[in-house]
Order: sequence, then C-alpha cells, then structure tokens
Amino acid sequence: MVKQGTVLVVDDNKGILKALGLLLDKYFDKVILISSPNRIAGTLWNERVDVVLLDMNFSAGINTGNEGIYWLSQIKKADANIQVVVFTAYADIDLAVRAIKEGAADFVVKPWENDKLIATLLSAYNLGKSKKEVKFLKGMRQELSSAAPMFWGASQSMRQVRLLVDKVAATDANVLITGENGTGKEVLAREIHRLSSRAAELMVTVDMGALTESLFESELFGHVKGAFTDARTDRIGKFEIARGGTLFLDEIGNLSYHLQAKLLSAIQSRSVVRVGSNLSVPTDIRLICATNRNLPEMVTQKQFREDLLYRINTIHIEIPSLRERKEDILPLAEMFLSRYAAKYHKQGLGIDTGAQKKLRDYPWPGNIRELQHTVEKAVIVCETENIAEDNLLMASPQVSAAQPAVSTLEQMERDMIVRAIRINDGNMSAVAAQLGITRQTLYNKIKKYEL
Repeated sequence: MVKQGTVLVVDDNKGILKALGLLLDKYFDKVILISSPNRIAGTLWNERVDVVLLDMNFSAGINTGNEGIYWLSQIKKADANIQVVVFTAYADIDLAVRAIKEGAADFVVKPWENDKLIATLLSAYNLGKSKKEVKFLKGMRQELSSAAPMFWGASQSMRQVRLLVDKVAATDANVLITGENGTGKEVLAREIHRLSSRAAELMVTVDMGALTESLFESELFGHVKGAFTDARTDRIGKFEIARGGTLFLDEIGNLSYHLQAKLLSAIQSRSVVRVGSNLSVPTDIRLICATNRNLPEMVTQKQFREDLLYRINTIHIEIPSLRERKEDILPLAEMFLSRYAAKYHKQGLGIDTGAQKKLRDYPWPGNIRELQHTVEKAVIVCETENIAEDNLLMASPQVSAAQPAVSTLEQMERDMIVRAIRINDGNMSAVAAQLGITRQTLYNKIKKYEL
C-alpha cells in the first residue's frame, strides 16, 4: 500500500502514542505524536497536517469532553481543511455527535480495533483531499460557465481563422493567439478548448499582466506550507489545477525576462516544483498563450526569450481587428443588443439606420469589447423603439485640437489610454511609463473602462 498524507495524534497517554505510532506508520507518510494539546498550534504551523486524531479528555478525573471540543475548534480555526477524528475512552454517542456538529469528520472509541481505526483515518484523509479538489473545481467551472460563446461572423478573415481552429483544436499543439486588445483572444482560447479532446476538463486562465513577480511561482507552480510568511497551508498552482485540461496564459508578452526562463523550464520538463519543495510534480496540460504585442520584435530587442517563443508558438493564430472585418460589426451589435435588451427588460429594441452607419464607420480601437460596452450603454439610455445615433456614446476618433470635444474626465482618461496603447503598439510597460502610472494601475483602468 502506498503511504500518503500526514497524521497528527494528540493524546496524553504515552503508551497509546507509542502504539499508534507503530500502527499508523504503515499507512501514512508521516506520523506526528504529541502528548499535550498546547503543542497543537505550533505543530500545525510547522507541519503540513492532513488528519488529526484528537483525544477528547486531557485533565485527570474530568471526562466531559469539553477540552476536546475546545481543541477541535482551535484546529478548525487554524485550518478548516484539516480533518479531525475524535478519540474517546467512553462510548458516549452524545459527545461524538456534538463533536461532529462542531466539525469533526468521525470518532473512534477506546479501546480501538486496528482495522476500524485505520479505515476511519484513511476515510477522513480522502474526504479532506476530495473537498480540496471540489473547491478548486467549483471555482474553475464557475469561470467556464460564465464564458461568452464564440462569434465567428461572416468575414473572410474570420473564416480563415475558423478553418485553422478546426484543424488545431483536436491536437495538443501549443497555440499562440495574437491580436489587439478586445479582439476576443480569451474567447477564442475557450473555443479551442471546447473543441479539443480535453473539453471535459478545465481551462484555467492566468492574467500574466496582472501577476506580480513575487507571486509568479506560487500562482503557477503552487507552494508548500511555510514556504514564505503567508503560506499557512499547501496550495497547488495553476499548472496542477489545469491537469488534463488547458492552461491559458493571457498577456504572455508582459512576463518579465527572468521569469520567462522559469516558465520555459516548466513547459520543457512537463513538471513543476512547488515553492518550498524539492518534489517534482508532473503536469499534463494543453498550453494556449495570448498577447497583443509583437513577440518576434521583442525577441530582437532581448525582451522576450526566443526559445520560449518557439515553445509557445507551435501554431500561431492572429485575430483581425474589428475595423478589418466591418461586415461583422452589425451582426455583433445585434447579438449584444439581444443580450442586453433581455437583461434590462427592453426586448424588441432595434437599431435605426443612422446608428447602424455610425457603428460601421467607427474605427473601434477597443474592438469587440468596446462595441459590447457601447451597445450595453445604448440599451440603458435608449427610451424609444430603436437605438439612435445619439444613444451611441463613443469617443470621437478625430477631434480637432482647436475645437476639443466636450467630455467627462473619465471619458478623457479612457481616450488617453486608448491613444497611448495604439501609439506604443500594445507595449503596456511603455504605455504605463508614458501615462506616468504603474503597470498594475494601468491594468486596473483597462478593466474599468473595458478596453
């Protein structure tokens, strides 16, 4: 039998501790024995504990079980994921029920039967393991369920993209998706995942642009308890969460040069090492990356590793901007209109001829994301049967310096960010420097204005 997990036994009878130590060592990776409950907090801080076997009575002559209930609550406060099996010398069903109501997984009565004790502890261990997995799966599946469907449109450029996706999706080839902000790179990644043999598993998304350097390894590779100050429990990283599925690394071009080597190592070795651990954990993921930056140019400027580019760029898919597929603008607008008319209880809304022309003629620097936001605002402000030109609150693409447009401060800030992104060809570090703000602040504003 393969040994796994760590069990902590807390009992003031040293004879019992010795016997349990010999018994449990055959089934668990690590067995920790302490005779005083006062050592529980320190032990949980210094060790990764999966299951606690906790005696219910420590003070001589007092058999109420109140001490055990107290220490059970302290263990759960320290880490709610730890499974606790209570140990009592008295077959007191009321006490056992009370302990279970307070969070215990099960109970064992002294004197114990070895087989029953082992079965109870292993069951508690597997329960805790399952709960952790379910917690991650729920979070990831909630993310998947809220994803927007892929809209292909009728343009020739998108037909070519669709043909390529149909060929690539069935393979496990790494894919690099490029395109301007708002073109739908993440939506396309989800479509590739949906069409793949991994569709039944998760697609896990990581925004590399919003990921701080100090958290990079912990987020992607995971960490073990005690690896750093706030590492109070073990945590698996995105590579492990995505096992069997797809890992989508958005804004890959914003990853700093020295961290690119660590990512490359994980991709090449098909394994990760959690922070604070020496154990290599194998991974099984399909990798999709996306960026709005020119990675080959960044390679020539020594801003992006050439070997990493080769690894992530087995298949390259470029999504055209919305101004390059004008025949798709109105169908997209109609799709968003239907969605938001239902959301805001304004079913039956249409788009009049003037508004249609305005939508077609606008250059859409924010692409599909900007169009979606514009249609939603139009639905909210429209008070007639059809959306008119004046309901479309878009930034003017060409404003004379002598005759500045009247705008709100937020609209001016938004326009300034859009211009800076276009001028700097999507280089977010350069955009942040030009605007005099940090890169994180820039990303916060991009999300705020849905650029």
